[in-house]
This record gives sequence, structure tokens and C-alpha cells, in this order.
Amino acid sequence: MKLIAGSPGTWSGMALRVSQCVFAVASVCAMVTAFGNSNYSAFFYLTFTMMLQLFWSLGLACVDIFSIRNKKDLHYRALVTLIVLGDWILAVFVFSGVSASASVMILFARDINFCRVYWKLACGQFALSIVLASIVWLLDAASSFSVFWLLVSFY
Repeated sequence: MKLIAGSPGTWSGMALRVSQCVFAVASVCAMVTAFGNSNYSAFFYLTFTMMLQLFWSLGLACVDIFSIRNKKDLHYRALVTLIVLGDWILAVFVFSGVSASASVMILFARDINFCRVYWKLACGQFALSIVLASIVWLLDAASSFSVFWLLVSFY
């Protein structure tokens, strides 16, 4: 078993996955509880990608917990390849959701002053959700690079 930080079946890998879950749940809660979130497709897409990320990270965190508890080695090529592909695909989805939502927020807050005119719109919660989703993307990038490093070490 290669000791790479953030790889499957290690404490650091489990910590990355649990952190992804926590920040994804926080992002979804901030977005869903905000007034007017369902009116804009970028915010819906961000919520959708955060839910996908939550389920993916929760599943891998459970696998990591099982592996650590039963001292199983998860470092074999097929599983690592699947995890790398899943992480990369979700990282692209999350990044596109964060970028789209951030651009809508910049449009609302800076360009047309939409947040000042419609004071009931929860622009602060939208921004908080976008920041939390950005943290999820950074954690996803860290875990995908560490698992990719493990995959490269097989060859």
C-alpha cells in the first residue's frame, strides 16, 4: 500500500471526503433557504452539482471508513481509475456551477445593482453558498490530484 496523502483507504482521504460532504451540505442549505433561489438556473445548477458531489463524497467516505476499520487495501488499478474519473467529472461540474453562479452574482451585485433594488433577494446567502461550493471544488481538486498521483504510481 502506497502512502499518498488523500488516497482511498487512508485517514487523510476520509478527512477530504468528509470535508467535501460538510461543505456541500452547507452550500446546499445556504442556497435552498435563500429567497428567490429557484428563479435562476445557475443557482439551481449549483445546487444540483452540490448534491451530486455530496452523494459521491459520502459514498467514498463510507468506503474509506470501511477500509480503515477492516484494514482493507483499496489501492488497485480498477478502483483508483474509477475514483479518478468520478472526481474529475464532478470537479468539472462543480467548477462550472460555481463559475455560472458567481457570474450571476457579479451581475446582480455589481453591474445592475439588482441586490439593492430587490432587498428581499438573499444575495448574501447566494454569495455564501458560492464560496462554500468553491471550497468543495478545492477539496475535490486536492483529492483528485492525490488519487491521480496514486494511479500514475501504478505504471
